[in-house]
Amino acid sequence: MSGLPGGFWWLWLSTLVNRTGAFVLTFLSLFLTQELGFSGWYAGLVVALHGLGGIAGSPLGGMLSDRWGRRPTMVTGHLAAAAGAASLAVVTSPWAVAAVVLLMGVAMQSVRPAIGATIADQVPEHDRRRAYALNYWALNLGFAIAATGGGAALFLGYRTLFLIEAVATALCAVIVFVRLPETRPEAPVNADGERSAAPRLTTLDVLRDGPFRTLVLLSLLVCTVFSTPWVGLPLTMTSTGLAPESYGVVIAVNGVVIVVFQLLVNRITEGRSTIGLLVVSALLFALGTGATALADTPLLFAATVVVWTIGEMVYIPVNAAATARLAPVHARGRYQGVMGMAWSVGGFVAPVTAGWVVEGPGPDVLWLGCAAVAVLAAVGYVVLLRRALGGDDAAGGAVAAGGTVAAGRSLEGTKAAAAAGAAAGGAGAGAGGGTAAGRGGDGRGESPDGAATAAEGTATAVSAG
Repeated sequence: MSGLPGGFWWLWLSTLVNRTGAFVLTFLSLFLTQELGFSGWYAGLVVALHGLGGIAGSPLGGMLSDRWGRRPTMVTGHLAAAAGAASLAVVTSPWAVAAVVLLMGVAMQSVRPAIGATIADQVPEHDRRRAYALNYWALNLGFAIAATGGGAALFLGYRTLFLIEAVATALCAVIVFVRLPETRPEAPVNADGERSAAPRLTTLDVLRDGPFRTLVLLSLLVCTVFSTPWVGLPLTMTSTGLAPESYGVVIAVNGVVIVVFQLLVNRITEGRSTIGLLVVSALLFALGTGATALADTPLLFAATVVVWTIGEMVYIPVNAAATARLAPVHARGRYQGVMGMAWSVGGFVAPVTAGWVVEGPGPDVLWLGCAAVAVLAAVGYVVLLRRALGGDDAAGGAVAAGGTVAAGRSLEGTKAAAAAGAAAGGAGAGAGGGTAAGRGGDGRGESPDGAATAAEGTATAVSAG
């Protein structure tokens, strides 16, 4: 793990500290239903609002990190999230709780593009994939530590855990402020000796970048597939007669596999083709989710989780590095923000779709549909992105790192579609749907950062049961 700059390791430490104290999303459904006495429907809606906040927070954080700077964006986002966690320890009104959770989603997700851009600023192209993987590993390691301390809720109480998260998140802000230098690249100096102003891009401007737009849309497909098990799996397992508690054991396999094997996966994938790894990861998602239709015991369900978790470990760092590669230097934050928004949308759409399909056409349709979508994404990577991301990664990355590839690319227009009725669907998915939305929104969007652990799924299954 040597060779990475010191600033990266301070960023890595802040991620670990942040996720070690991550209790709000893990226990929010239980807190709302068991302590405040709200319905599971309301709990699902509230946690889904966290994902909705993430959809807004990602592009906002990307814009701020490019205009304002990476460090002030991270510090402000962490402090706002800490204030939100502390507020949840005292508010009881349903409207106040919903508002706080929504704003927490905005604040937490606004940090992710700044983190992704900082890694791209600090780490040379040939090491970025490894850096993103290590940061993702820290995220899951922190969640695993938090999950082991989850029993503290029995005697400390949920409100105390929320205050602990507030302190941990504030500590992240201190680490970033004290130890992490500002990494936003300075504008080049013109012939008159003055710094040229970098062009200001909007989210629509970023989406006019054809290859990046394609990467975002394919990532949306993959993220929707990835987020589906966090809602569809507990519903499927209970429909086969398994106890709700068995879901907690099965989904815990995801966190264990990542913590134990992520570094090994990094070594195996190092230096391999970006397109090849994206295709392999999408096919692993297809195999793992598709095989869920055949599972009927906890062991078989756990085996399917192992398969798509391997796909997850491959996909997250590769997709993040591909985003950094396509982004011009002056717009790294915005590109990371748009990619994070795609993950948030996928994490919000998945519970809507999964809950409806399981209760309607049935679980088998859901899992076979996920497999088909993942295969479609794999084909899309080969057909649509082979030229932009194919070839020699090191040589292509050296050019992209200078910003000339993405900056010189002609821009084409597009308009992202909005998901109508998502809030109502998220509520209908119940507490489980809401948690998945929170996970997707938190997530994976560093996005890829933002993955919740098995603890979130466990809490969801218990509250839903």
